[in-house]
Amino acid sequence: MPSSMEQVKTVAFHTLGCKLNFSETSSLSRLLEQDGFVKTDFDNTADVYVINTCSVTDNADKECRQLVRRIQRRAPESMVVITGCYAQLKPEEIASIEGVDLVLGAAEKFNIAEHLKNLTKGDSAKICSCDIEDVNSFHSSYSLHDRTRTFLKVQDGCDYGCTFCTIPMARGKSRSDSVANVVKNAETLAANGVKEIVLTGVNLGDFGKGFEGGKKREETFYELIQELEKVEGIERYRISSIEPNLLTAEIIEFVANSNKFMPHFHIPLQSGSNEVLGNMRRRYRRELYAEKVGMIKQFMPHCAIGVDVIVGFPAESDAHFQETYDFLHSLDVSYLHVFTYSERANTLALDIQPVVPVNVRHERNKILRNLSVKKLNYFTEQHIGQTRKVLFESHNKDGMMEGYTDNYIKITTPFREEWSNNIVDWELR
Repeated sequence: MPSSMEQVKTVAFHTLGCKLNFSETSSLSRLLEQDGFVKTDFDNTADVYVINTCSVTDNADKECRQLVRRIQRRAPESMVVITGCYAQLKPEEIASIEGVDLVLGAAEKFNIAEHLKNLTKGDSAKICSCDIEDVNSFHSSYSLHDRTRTFLKVQDGCDYGCTFCTIPMARGKSRSDSVANVVKNAETLAANGVKEIVLTGVNLGDFGKGFEGGKKREETFYELIQELEKVEGIERYRISSIEPNLLTAEIIEFVANSNKFMPHFHIPLQSGSNEVLGNMRRRYRRELYAEKVGMIKQFMPHCAIGVDVIVGFPAESDAHFQETYDFLHSLDVSYLHVFTYSERANTLALDIQPVVPVNVRHERNKILRNLSVKKLNYFTEQHIGQTRKVLFESHNKDGMMEGYTDNYIKITTPFREEWSNNIVDWELR
């Protein structure tokens, strides 16, 4: 017998993908809780399951299908809602998965409570999606499940056209919150006891685009960080990721002199070969990247620098890969996030030849991950004997607790209640 949504009380969430998705899931959860839903763990039986998907890798697509199958086995009468990037890109494909009841695209996900009211189990999957070109509103989001560190979304969408990327098709044009509203959200988070905010977005350095009262808004990321520095109660900020061509000298100098912005940058490189960067349609060359790393280290020798890199991109020869390896080896960076290239529908990279065999892609990934371990060990060893400030998280993991120094060195130590969500002077040894 089909059941209407009137009686629904429990909702469970699962997030695939990036920090931005985590901040949005947290906001969706608060919206439904305000509407009378009770949040429960995804491993429990719930009346509604919401899966917030990613489209960056093939794996995320597969994982979404596996999760739906798991729900079908455990709770066949429950409602299953799929949202996020995969839902925007391939709504029909998702709607055809047995057990899916509702597919919400980029424009509709924040209307989830309204959609659930009109949903009946047993009907065919309902798709609520529009052309990504029509998506131009910005919804601010933040995660609040963990008081220690919160992801605060300040920007969405991207105007870049990298040949490997589906994000502009999934999230639309670049648009942002206003500086004033981000500051207001930071004040709310401070009032909730949050100590550290991680600023997130699709293309964070592009912050400032948007409309207010029908007028085009022109603000900058530099203006934003200057205002956030003044918010009382927040002790730490991190910039989640910023394109090298948008990381200006004034941002680097500001972070170097800031009391609250941590000496930690995450800067996507994607390839150390200028030829491959050209094929990817990246907006910089390796020389600019090296210049930015050099500038950061000049102002902050202790600064952590993380790097995104893609291996196995079409036409990446052994020589190109060696260029990338040698370039990364020479750079004073702290760790690497290595991604194996995977084909995405409707991307220009599909036309680039020759295709790199999958086993070669995996081999290259392994080589760079080994380099990352060496980089991180070397960076950590440079700080032995120093005292740095560590913000400890409040989770008790089998009698242990974790925290990060200002420059992102992970510390694990026996759990002490008085250190939870507090900043402690810590000598590295």
